[in-house]
Amino acid sequence: MPLQRPSYSLRRRLLLWLLLPLLAIGLVALFDAYRSARLTADEISDRVLAGSALAIAERVFVNDDGQLEVDIPYVALDMLTSSEEDRVFYQIEGPQAQFITGYRQLAIPDTFDRSERDFGYANSLFRGAPIRIAVFSGAAASDTVSLAYRVAVAETTNARAKMARDILLRSALRQGVLIVAAALIVWFAVTSALRPLYRLQEAVGRRSPEDLRPIRHRVPREVGGLVATINDLVKRFGSSLAALRNFTANASHQLRTPLTVMRTQLELAHRAENKDDLDRALRETDAAIGDAERVLSQLLVLARIDSAAQQDLSQHVCDAALVARQLCEELISANTSPQVDLGYEGPDSVTVRGDPVLFREMLRNLVENAIRHGGSPIEITIRTRPDGNQVVVEVEDDGVGIAPDQRPAVLERFRRGAGSSAEGSGLGLAVAGEIVALFGGTLELGAPEGGRGLLVTMRFDRVPSP
Repeated sequence: MPLQRPSYSLRRRLLLWLLLPLLAIGLVALFDAYRSARLTADEISDRVLAGSALAIAERVFVNDDGQLEVDIPYVALDMLTSSEEDRVFYQIEGPQAQFITGYRQLAIPDTFDRSERDFGYANSLFRGAPIRIAVFSGAAASDTVSLAYRVAVAETTNARAKMARDILLRSALRQGVLIVAAALIVWFAVTSALRPLYRLQEAVGRRSPEDLRPIRHRVPREVGGLVATINDLVKRFGSSLAALRNFTANASHQLRTPLTVMRTQLELAHRAENKDDLDRALRETDAAIGDAERVLSQLLVLARIDSAAQQDLSQHVCDAALVARQLCEELISANTSPQVDLGYEGPDSVTVRGDPVLFREMLRNLVENAIRHGGSPIEITIRTRPDGNQVVVEVEDDGVGIAPDQRPAVLERFRRGAGSSAEGSGLGLAVAGEIVALFGGTLELGAPEGGRGLLVTMRFDRVPSP
């Protein structure tokens, strides 16, 4: 027995497929928010650095000796103070990188990661701490000389790092609230969407095994196809179950008499005092076995009819003429009584829509019914002929026939003609009638032109020969 694959939660799968991409998008958004926060913090702090460097540069001048001097204003460095206790460094160089004042170890870079007019900005290290440095290049002039200089102002990055973290935390908080809200919305949405399936499960679970009605509950369009398939399966299962019940009920009823006869005759055979009594009991037993065999065969055909009634027979094509000829040959070669004259009249081929096996059983039941109930001797003829868009199949005999007022009754299951002297189950004509109806045809009982016997006329839709 193959192992059943483990089940999975549809809700969990939907939540994973919806929330994992949302979480990934949130992480990408946070990364972009952090990057934007750093750029924003750098831009704001760089402007303060530039303002400080420009304030110092405004106090650089050429003295009477033609040398550069600077009077560093207090406000130039005070504007860089922050609550994060950042340290501030500065350096002023003259022509040919001549040191004028400030922190001599502060290295002024020659390349910058961002440049503006007269300003350059770069990241560096000083005294083991990361710093951000702004460099202003300018020139001071007197009446006789003009000297170039550079003012570098640097500060540690504690304040700007805190600014970036604050911006990132606020963005992360908003993203987290958004993801949690989306998760709750998705959870309730998925639960609401799956609620009809739970109701369907409860409704089906409350049904008894005998309740094979189709499912009528309102379900989502995406599940409608599954429900329709289940309904079709239940319908076919119900049809098979009904056919099985009918077969069981009919078999228990119809086989009881032959089995009782067999048991009785076997008991008489055991008590027989002479060979004649023994032979008579054995003949009766053999006849009862034949009856049981015939009844069982007809019951199996009925079960097949009940099962085929739920199938699509539109794809089945039957050559009525071929089946009729083969049946005649089979019955003639089976040592049929010389009192029976069986023959076929009609074309070599004429096709109708239907199952060949059931079509053969239909003709066999009609012929055997005529042999059993028509008397002896008897002449039986099977005819087929095309008639426009239809095919006419006739089974005619010159036996005792059936009275007009008895003809509707003999087409019902287990009903026999009132004037019939032969034993039977009353299924022959009923089986034929149900097969004809299954093929979409019609069946009529009448009398031949001579007035004696029975004429069974069946009409089927003709199918063009391939």
